[in-house]
Amino acid sequence: MKSRYPRLFIGLVFALAALNLSAAPLRVLFFSKSSGWEHSVIKGDNGSLGYAEKVLARLGPKNDIEFTFSKDGSLFSTAYLAQFDAVVFFTSGDLTSIGTDRQPGITGSGLDAFYNYIANGGGFLGLHSTSDTFHTNERGGGNNPIRIPRYRNYGEAADRFVKTLGGEFIRHGPQQVAKATVVDNKFPGFENIGAEINVKEEWYTLKEFASDLHVLLVMNTAGMQGGDYVRANYPLAWVREQGKGRVGYNAMGHRDEIWDSDSYQSMILGQLRWVAKKVEADIKPNLSEVTPDANKLQPPPPEVKQ
Repeated sequence: MKSRYPRLFIGLVFALAALNLSAAPLRVLFFSKSSGWEHSVIKGDNGSLGYAEKVLARLGPKNDIEFTFSKDGSLFSTAYLAQFDAVVFFTSGDLTSIGTDRQPGITGSGLDAFYNYIANGGGFLGLHSTSDTFHTNERGGGNNPIRIPRYRNYGEAADRFVKTLGGEFIRHGPQQVAKATVVDNKFPGFENIGAEINVKEEWYTLKEFASDLHVLLVMNTAGMQGGDYVRANYPLAWVREQGKGRVGYNAMGHRDEIWDSDSYQSMILGQLRWVAKKVEADIKPNLSEVTPDANKLQPPPPEVKQ
């Protein structure tokens, strides 16, 4: 007998499918290959998870996120990346080389797949040393001792990775307690962390800021120790769009206690949900408004090799 309610039945099927889709967990790749400096928070013993990864492994089930942890760059391909709603990097150096951690590098086709993944709508969030990855005109594993080229802005000639991320690491001074101002307390994850963050951290100095950045955190350089910070305030965390995809960065994340803090966890989870298109926000570019002199860099210190 022909059903009297075919449209109702079909509508119910689609409604249930939509409900199941919305209930699906956020699938995230946390990629932590270190071709350059290998940070202790991502360095596990005998293949075990590092400190940061253990924190995320605990946060995942509480926030409906499935994390996949990997240091294997050889896995990067269009099909592999398609499994994930977002990719998080905590990386360093030239990721196409084996480098410091001796893990397989990303192939040329794998790197193209990564850029296409973002351009076609994927989410990308970089943490801490991600800005110390794929420096302009630096290739090969390990840490390049010739740092003087980092003290200039290359603009459109900057490395593709740098332009995608929206900024690049120069150097850092001594770890110290310093202040970062919260610029946008309406952005997801930044609502309840207050007007500023005062903590001890390895504070990066950065450059090559993309003009379309929506800045979330600003480094307050006044009173900081070391010549690396003799410059105007500059962005520490931001978001931006890249093609159909979304990109975010947070320069914090060096110390164990940073990973333990509610404020840091809230920030990176908020940025992660935004790049994965699970939440929306106003990301009007504000670089020139909140850090007008950010692209005026500090002079290189005498010890930097020429």
